[in-house]
Amino acid sequence: MYLVKSPFLLKWYYPSLTWNKTRKEKVIYLTFDDGPIPDVTPFVLKTLKDFNAKATFFCIGDNIRKHPDIFKQLKEEGHQVGNHTFNHLKGWKTEDKTYLENFKMCQELTQTNLFRPPYGRIKKSQIKLIQLAISNCQFPVQTANAKLQIVMWDVITGDFDLNLSPEECYRNAIKHTTSGSIVVFHDSLKAFDRLEYALPRFLQYFTDKGFSFLTL
Repeated sequence: MYLVKSPFLLKWYYPSLTWNKTRKEKVIYLTFDDGPIPDVTPFVLKTLKDFNAKATFFCIGDNIRKHPDIFKQLKEEGHQVGNHTFNHLKGWKTEDKTYLENFKMCQELTQTNLFRPPYGRIKKSQIKLIQLAISNCQFPVQTANAKLQIVMWDVITGDFDLNLSPEECYRNAIKHTTSGSIVVFHDSLKAFDRLEYALPRFLQYFTDKGFSFLTL
């Protein structure tokens, strides 16, 4: 069960998390979860390049370990990377110490101040532990004194949903996206049929409306 548009209640319950950016500029923040994956992530990179778009990739540490060349490529092409845990752990069902260690394993590879909890599910106790670890410089980050930013979204396309048609995925995305939206796609094999259809059409639609696509 998921909602394409993040509800106000969730934003109220987790006020310290980033759900969207300023609505005053015609900018969209595309994000991709679960890569890097052969064929899929390179498709995303090529499509972004076709539209002169930049994005943020929330990477699974184990996939970085398996596919370091693709991870290197997305950074070299000017995209941002974020931590998505090493093994795609669901915070609600994971003991805090285990979650923190899994975050750390991915952080060693990403060295970023951006984090997205898999499934968008994280305990407040886990948020505090991770933020404290970053502020105490226990984990490496690219920028000195960087504050951890836990990034959620206000639009999730549903590209992972096998019951959703590619056209429905595309319609989900364009219906709910507006200025400052943080939009979630997935560079995963499961999502590829819908991603391959929806992403270039999404980029074309909003490019024609004068939007830019930037990293977080």
